[in-house]
Amino acid sequence: MLQQGGNAKNRYLVCHDYGMGGLWWWVWARSPEEVLDAVAEVEIVTDDSTVQRVTSWNLDEVHLDALPDGPLASLRDQRSAHRDLPGYGLLANRGLVYLRDASAEYDGTAYLAELGPDGRRLRQVEQRPDGDALRTEDWPFNPAIDLRDPQYAPMEVSPEAFEDAWRRARPDPDAY
Repeated sequence: MLQQGGNAKNRYLVCHDYGMGGLWWWVWARSPEEVLDAVAEVEIVTDDSTVQRVTSWNLDEVHLDALPDGPLASLRDQRSAHRDLPGYGLLANRGLVYLRDASAEYDGTAYLAELGPDGRRLRQVEQRPDGDALRTEDWPFNPAIDLRDPQYAPMEVSPEAFEDAWRRARPDPDAY
């Protein structure tokens, strides 16, 4: 993080991780929270080794209050649409969060997920329509879920409901 002059802005490494890759920028803003509240589906990268490695990349450097057209501005517009909806930010800034992903039930399969504070899955239970349930703790791709996004608030389940499903599930034989 670099500090810029008298306007109290710092430079943050920002990533939009879409699973198979990511988009990266240096963003000037007053705080990490300001970035996360203004732009959907991004994270502030603070790992020293990653920041050092990225310094050799040719990344766009932008100011949060003057984003150029492109993917970052689209994610800002997405966040603006979220901000006034019920449930906005409800799951952010917590320890663990537990969700039942109803959107994945296209074939009758439901997924319960334990998410860390960064929105990444830590554990998951796949509940199949035949009653079988599989548990998984590792994934080759694990993009963060935007915990400020209001679509996830109604999916929240209790830690007890997740733990009960976890205990009843068997290890996924195809897990990585």
